[in-house]
Amino acid sequence: MNIFVLSIIIIVYLLIIGYLGYLGYRGTKTSGDYMVAGRQIHPYIMAISYGATFISTSAIVGFGGTAGVFGLGLLWLTFLNIALGIAVAFIFFGKRTRRMGHNLDAHTFPELLGRRYNSKFIQVLGGVVIFVFMPLYTGVVLIGAARFIESTLNVNFVLALMVFSIIIAAYVIAGGLKGVMYTDALQGTIMFVGMIALLVLTYIKTPHGFIGTHQLLTDLASKVPENLVAGGHQGWTTMPALGSPLWWSLVSTIVLGVGIGVLAQPQLAIRFMTVKSNKELNRAVLVGGIFILAMTGIAFVIGALSNVYFNEELGKISVAVAEGNTDLIMPTFINMAMPKWFVYVFMVTLLAAAMSTISSQFHVIGTSFSRDMLGIGNVPNNSDAAAEQVRPTKGVLLTKIGIIIGIVISIVLGYYLPVSIIARGTSLFFGVCAATFLPMFICGLFWKGSTKAGAISGMVVGIVSSVFWMFFVHKANAEMLKLVIVLTGKPSIFDYPWNAVDPIVIAFPLAFIVTIIVSLFTKKMPKEIIDKSFK
Repeated sequence: MNIFVLSIIIIVYLLIIGYLGYLGYRGTKTSGDYMVAGRQIHPYIMAISYGATFISTSAIVGFGGTAGVFGLGLLWLTFLNIALGIAVAFIFFGKRTRRMGHNLDAHTFPELLGRRYNSKFIQVLGGVVIFVFMPLYTGVVLIGAARFIESTLNVNFVLALMVFSIIIAAYVIAGGLKGVMYTDALQGTIMFVGMIALLVLTYIKTPHGFIGTHQLLTDLASKVPENLVAGGHQGWTTMPALGSPLWWSLVSTIVLGVGIGVLAQPQLAIRFMTVKSNKELNRAVLVGGIFILAMTGIAFVIGALSNVYFNEELGKISVAVAEGNTDLIMPTFINMAMPKWFVYVFMVTLLAAAMSTISSQFHVIGTSFSRDMLGIGNVPNNSDAAAEQVRPTKGVLLTKIGIIIGIVISIVLGYYLPVSIIARGTSLFFGVCAATFLPMFICGLFWKGSTKAGAISGMVVGIVSSVFWMFFVHKANAEMLKLVIVLTGKPSIFDYPWNAVDPIVIAFPLAFIVTIIVSLFTKKMPKEIIDKSFK
């Protein structure tokens, strides 16, 4: 590794990022600029920012490594990411979110829900959920980047974790959402080019042609470890056995947890409020779809195909080479298989992937702290844009304090979280958001009959059932969190198959049903709120 060359590349990259952050700072004059980018963002920037925020080192390193274990079955997640995360999200959710957010002058996702249902409680609880749970997601994204830096540069993991976080914090705190989205556009472009190059080089490094390489992957089924076979693994080009523990893990936790949870991600929903009309959202669909296909599809295919490379070079499958830590499969493959010049390029790609997601997470954590939890700058009409100048306002100052608190928590979690946590931690956060926010979000956008009582009931049931299932039933999470072991001496209070079912499968439908039933039998929303929301 030529440290001088790599250092020059990274310095140039960081200088460009710094300049874009500065542009965001210069263009930020009001709280609306800081929180929703002035609602005037170009559709290309919005689409790439959405995609780059959605796709992080969690997808490339974490889920790519998971594909090294599960195989090509993860491509069902790519399908859901495009079908729900792009098509449905932009065409159906995005347009209504943009219009309703503008009508209600909402600057955060919890504020949108709170104003739609005329409930301060919903906004505050939503802010608390984000502030408490999002650092877990941020922490696992940080792990993905820091692990690659550690393995590539042979530097201390903790040092990589802290320096990386500080760099991101600098332009998020200074430039607000404009700075975040400007840098996202560059980072997303780098990610796209880097992933396409990785796909081409992977097939070159396994010189058997497209069909031959995939046939070799199919033939490796005989090398699946016994513990995975017992769990239902049938090879890397087929799904696990229906109803087996690995099938439940792949389908309920990974595919459904992330595939559905994307619709209720606060850092993504806020993107819809940054454009001035539905026309921009229509133009963004194609760009977003291609981007997500290239990011997740390529990462999952390469993660699975790494088994072919490692088997030919070392006589081992990927998880054995990584010594059981799936988070190391992709970094190990790239550092072993790719030419050194590409390792430089891909390091910047991974830095871009992590920075684009983490910057948005930090921004959302900060706004949830100041505007949603503390209510600073949260006024009931459109007057705050004229009343607040961003630099002297208390609201923006507290947002920056919230960002700093989120950074500290994320770094601590990044240090203490266990190995092979990236994909699981991402799925966990997406599932919590789906159970807590998605029922009331869907009803609030598409059903005028949904009520404040229904939304609060569904929200409480969603978060309580999700957390309960996570801590006491779902074995993979419960064993990691250890509370159920301390209280009962068992890894789960239920036996298989219930202990293999992800919380989203239980909590999301339950919260949805409660939201609808309570709304049908409780006081309807005031006509002026409904008219203002849907005008």
